Amino acid sequence: MAREALPDVPLGVVPVGDAALQHGPWRKRVNLASGLSGVESFLARAGFARAPWLVVGFAAGIAAWFALPSASWWIALLLACSVVAAGALLVLREDGRFPFLRQALAALTLALALGCGHVWLKSSLVGAAPIARPQAAELSGTVLSRQEQPAEGRVRLLLAAREPESGRAIKARINVPVALDRGELRPGAQVRLRARLVPPAPPMLPGGYDFARAAWFQGIAATGSALGEIAIVRAAPPGGGLEDIQRDLSAHVRALLPGSAGAIAAAYASGDRGAIAEADEEAMRNSGLAHLLSISGLHVSAVIAAVYFVVLKLGALWPWLALRVRLPLAAAAAGALAGIGYTLLTGAEVPTVRSCIAALLVLAALALGREALSLRMVAVAAFVVLLFWPEALVGPSFQMSFAAVIAIVALHGAAPIQAFLAPREEGWLTRAGRNLAMLLLTGVVIELALMPIGLFHFHQSGVYGALANVVAIPLTTFVSMPLIALALLLDLFGWGGPVWWLAGKSLDALLALAHYAASQPGAVTTMPAMGWQAFMLFVAGGLWLALWQGRVRLWGLLPAGLGALLLVTLRPPDLLVSGDGRHVGLTGEVPGELLVLREGREGYAQDTLLELAGMTGTPRSLDQWPAARCNADLCLVEVWRGKRTWRLLLTRTRDRLPERELAAACERVDVVISDRWLPRSCQPRWLKADRRYLERSGGLAIDLADRQVVSVADSQGDHGWWVGPAPYRPRPIQSVQ
Repeated sequence: MAREALPDVPLGVVPVGDAALQHGPWRKRVNLASGLSGVESFLARAGFARAPWLVVGFAAGIAAWFALPSASWWIALLLACSVVAAGALLVLREDGRFPFLRQALAALTLALALGCGHVWLKSSLVGAAPIARPQAAELSGTVLSRQEQPAEGRVRLLLAAREPESGRAIKARINVPVALDRGELRPGAQVRLRARLVPPAPPMLPGGYDFARAAWFQGIAATGSALGEIAIVRAAPPGGGLEDIQRDLSAHVRALLPGSAGAIAAAYASGDRGAIAEADEEAMRNSGLAHLLSISGLHVSAVIAAVYFVVLKLGALWPWLALRVRLPLAAAAAGALAGIGYTLLTGAEVPTVRSCIAALLVLAALALGREALSLRMVAVAAFVVLLFWPEALVGPSFQMSFAAVIAIVALHGAAPIQAFLAPREEGWLTRAGRNLAMLLLTGVVIELALMPIGLFHFHQSGVYGALANVVAIPLTTFVSMPLIALALLLDLFGWGGPVWWLAGKSLDALLALAHYAASQPGAVTTMPAMGWQAFMLFVAGGLWLALWQGRVRLWGLLPAGLGALLLVTLRPPDLLVSGDGRHVGLTGEVPGELLVLREGREGYAQDTLLELAGMTGTPRSLDQWPAARCNADLCLVEVWRGKRTWRLLLTRTRDRLPERELAAACERVDVVISDRWLPRSCQPRWLKADRRYLERSGGLAIDLADRQVVSVADSQGDHGWWVGPAPYRPRPIQSVQ
């Protein structure tokens, strides 16, 4: 270009506009590259195991499938993961500067996509659509399983039958009163009965237990109860299966050891928890010892460890065998057989199978001379479980068992703890004190790890669980279970009586500890339903603390702290409305007390209202509250929320009301709640939650101050177990003045 054509500016100076055009993209690339370099440097210097993070990605994909509402969202997630993985492999590979980042992005996004696709596939293959409506019908089918529940006064049968209306093959879970039970009702028997059938129940309220989801993955399309005598069309084939052995073993134990101790001993020996009294089970739950009642990793591990130790020590006493056989391998094989046999004997429930798989992996590590308990081993066990039962991820059993194990492994792998436990010259008393302190610290850490899970699923958590478990776990593992095993062995020769007496005393001590801990002031922490946001903060913080090494793991305290802050600010909804509209709970008027629309014998409904409101005690009926005006048909309530008075109208009966009077009453209130269809002339100022509304929304949690309505349908999406129509959130009828 000619010199005179240049702009009249000093040499070396570029106009500001041209500089922005020339250097803007370049500066963005520099900033992006420096940011990527920072991430790459972090990944390079932070010590971590890749396997646990891959399993976390796989689990996150499963969780995303449950959280996202429909197939279009699931497909979008799969496509987004594929694009990110392809970009990481192609673009960053050409750059060549970010190997750790490239591997992390590609592997984690592929694991996320695989998790989402895997649970979607299993849901499509095993899910059973629920029956269309409640009905009383004749059923003919085959008994698949039988579960005795003497504490509840019933026997629970699982039948393979035909749906009365459509004729499709279904599984139906039928409760049979003990008075109608017959010895011939065994697996394999063909029966005919009349039963009241209902679809598996969705959550009664937002945040409640979703039995419909669990039934979907178990293939159960209907539940109900027998309405009369059950006819045996064809007897069960001769020969007892594992279920018969389990039932006979449970009866044998309870006959030799009556009472609550015998019920718990039967649970340990056969997995049958049906005879445990409700008061004892509640005490175990409130004291943080409920995990000792179900056959879990503790029990399976105790059986396997005992067999492994006995075979190893006995083999070492025989020099000829010790010189020719690799004893750890033989002991591991014997322990594996014992663990599998115990799992089958106790019913082979999914939590027990999961624990058995994890224990078998530990045995394999011992046999190969590898580290028995590590985060990598825990990750492999979790992956195997999620591969077969991806739906277990959203259940409390999977979350609690793996959270406890991860907490133990991460704690004992920390450098300060390893230094504290390192061998040294010291007296036995000092060593015992050190071990006791470590046991107490482990219990506290486990309680901290399990508390958010307990609050999220059960809305309560035991405060003294760490202290109670310090005594209860050794008592169960080293006293009660060995005594029960020895007593059963001696029963073969008729010598088990004295050992059963000792086993009963140890179990009585366990129950006494549970009742004492549960009766202490503040033993149980109750909270309203925790939102998924706070729960995910706890999960993210806990995984970061456990899976990283060094000081970088302390960053996990930040999301955990934010989750705790959300818990502190948590308050119950003003109104809780069940999906059928019959049960309404009002909070905030009487401190620590729940006001309910209906009192009665429906204990489950009232317990659920109290649980999700984060309260304990006995609710008070609205018609006993001076500020409510109730008659046989209606209750009118005025409450102060959000700097204004809200007027609520609640129906109490299904008797016909004069339409003109009802319409006039609706015009004068803000919210109407009813278990019946109300006429269109009923137009409250803000919300009409009648039967028409509730059939589409499910249960409701209503916050009057913020004018928010959260429904069960909001969390269901297009998943097959939701029997209602598409999620429905009608707009308020008119703005509140």
